[in-house]
Amino acid sequence: MKRELMTVIDQIGREKGIEKGKVLAAVESALLTAAKKRYGNSENIQVQVDPDTGDISIVSLKTIADPVTDTKSQISLEEARTIDAEAELGDEIGSLIEMEEFGRIAAQAAKQVICQKVREAEWEAVEREYTKKEGDLVHGVIMGQERRNYLVEIGKTEAVLPIHEQIPRETHRRGDRIRALLLEVRRTPKDVQVILSRSHPQFVVKLFQLEVPEVTEKIVEIKGVVREPGDRTKVAVASRDKAVDPVGACVGIKGSRVQAIVRELRGEKIDIIPWTTDLRVFIGEALNPASIEKVGIDEQKKAALVVVADSQLSLAIGRNGQNVRLAAKLTGWKIDIISASQYEKEKLERDRDIKAALAEEAAALRQQDEANEVLADSLEGEQVGKEGEPRIEPQTPGAEAQTEESSEPSN
Repeated sequence: MKRELMTVIDQIGREKGIEKGKVLAAVESALLTAAKKRYGNSENIQVQVDPDTGDISIVSLKTIADPVTDTKSQISLEEARTIDAEAELGDEIGSLIEMEEFGRIAAQAAKQVICQKVREAEWEAVEREYTKKEGDLVHGVIMGQERRNYLVEIGKTEAVLPIHEQIPRETHRRGDRIRALLLEVRRTPKDVQVILSRSHPQFVVKLFQLEVPEVTEKIVEIKGVVREPGDRTKVAVASRDKAVDPVGACVGIKGSRVQAIVRELRGEKIDIIPWTTDLRVFIGEALNPASIEKVGIDEQKKAALVVVADSQLSLAIGRNGQNVRLAAKLTGWKIDIISASQYEKEKLERDRDIKAALAEEAAALRQQDEANEVLADSLEGEQVGKEGEPRIEPQTPGAEAQTEESSEPSN
C-alpha cells in the first residue's frame, strides 16, 4: 500500500508537472476530509504522510480532563493512562485511527478531494509556466473544435484559439500543426485558460523575428505594425546600422523571407515601409504601394493632405478605404487623399477666391482714400472761408450823426 501510494504520487507529479509536496498535501487533505466525514467535524484529527516511506498516520487528539464534559474532544485521566502511563490532566493525547474504519462514503469523499486538489495544483503549474511565455510564439497541434474555437495542444496543456483571434477564412483540421501567439493566461473559477492568437499584430512581429536574423539581433527595429487580418499588414522598420537596408533585410533575397511570412498568414499582403522622422516622407511611404506627388501637413490638427496622380487614387485609398485606413493607423495622423486634377481645380478656385478677396480689399481701400480726400477738402474750404471775412468794428451811438453835421458848411 505504501509503495503503491508513493508510486502514484510520483507518477502524478511527473505527468502533471506538479511538485511532489503538493500531491502529498492533497492526499493529507483528502484523508482529513474522510476522517471528518466519518467521525464528525468536532473531532481534532491530524493527518501526516511521510514523504520518504509513505507511512500514513491519522491521529485523533483529545484533551485529558476531569470530569469529561465532551467525549469527542476530551478523555478521562484513567483512560488516557491506559495509552500513556505518564499522562497528566491538561495534556493532549492521540489515538491512532485505522484507514479501514473510514467506510465507503468517506473513501469516496477522499477521492474527490484528491482529484480536486490535484486539478488545482495542475492549474497553478500551468499558470506559473505559461504566464512567463505571454507574448511568445508557440507551436501546437489542433485537437478539435468547440463552438468555432480551436483546441490546441501546446505541451502540458490545451490552449484555446478563439474565433475572434483566428485569421478570417482560415480553417484547420485535427492533427494540423500551427504557430500562434500566446496572448494571455486567464484564470477562471473552473480552470486556467491559455488563449492563443493568429490575428494579433504582435504575431507578425514574432514571425519577422523568426525569419529575419537582423530583427532578432536588433540591427533592424520594427517601429510599428498595423493589420487587418487576412487582407493586409503594414510594417514600419528602421535600421540601427547605416550599412543595412531595413526593407531589403526584411524582404530577403528574391522575397524569400517575407514570402515565408506571407505563407504562414495564408496569403495576407505585407507592405514593408522604411520608418523616418520626416513626417511628409513617412506618410507618403505609408501609402505604399501608391505613388505620392505631394504631402501637406497641419501639425496643430495632426492632419495630412496627400495629392496623388489620378491613376493612383484608387490604389492609394485601397479597397473599401483599407490602404489609407492602415496608413493613418501606422502614422497616427488623419490622412485625406485627393487626385492631382482635383487639387489643381481646387487650387484655381482658391486662387480666384484670393484674387477676388484682394480686389475687394483694394476697392475698399480706394473708396476709403477717396472719402478721406473729400473730407480733407471740405475741412480746408471751411478754414479758408473763415480767414477771408471783412472785419466790422463796433460803433458808439450818435457817432454817425456827428459826422454828418460836421460835414455841413457853416454860415
